[in-house]
Amino acid sequence: MQFRYAATGLLLALALAGCQRTSSSPYSDLPSQPAPLQAQPVPSVQGSQLPPPGGTDQSQFPSAPANNTMMASANPAAGAPGSALDVKKEGMVGNWRISNGGASCDMFLTLTNLGGGSRGGTRGCSGELTAMGSWEVSGKAVQFKSRAGDVIGTVYKSADNRYDGTTASGQPLSLSR
Repeated sequence: MQFRYAATGLLLALALAGCQRTSSSPYSDLPSQPAPLQAQPVPSVQGSQLPPPGGTDQSQFPSAPANNTMMASANPAAGAPGSALDVKKEGMVGNWRISNGGASCDMFLTLTNLGGGSRGGTRGCSGELTAMGSWEVSGKAVQFKSRAGDVIGTVYKSADNRYDGTTASGQPLSLSR
């Protein structure tokens, strides 16, 4: 019986001896820190004045307009009511309830790019708003555009979560949450 215990102990010792690590790591000969980089020479920097664009002849550039009336009419923010609040595009994203000419419907605005603006659409609307495909912020104005890119409505922020304006045909238009 003691022989059995001795044999079991010997087998156990041999088994444990086989579990010892006998190979070395292939990374053991690498240094623990990389060698420092050597400084490289830097050439000197020179500066001088650049000539005007296109040489010295400035006649190729048109003169500035005498007044800004044409630019003001092209900029929807120029027609913004004095009480219009600043608009952030990110604040427009999501679902809006629209009141348009006594009827109401839903508008959905996203930040997904679509041509010259961001993707948007309506549900349950009538008239011009059924053609809405995109929207964009221009100054204090939010413009709604048809799928063809035509402006179909413009609103201005009048309060938190409220925008008021008109459609392209002059119908009153309000957005709220």
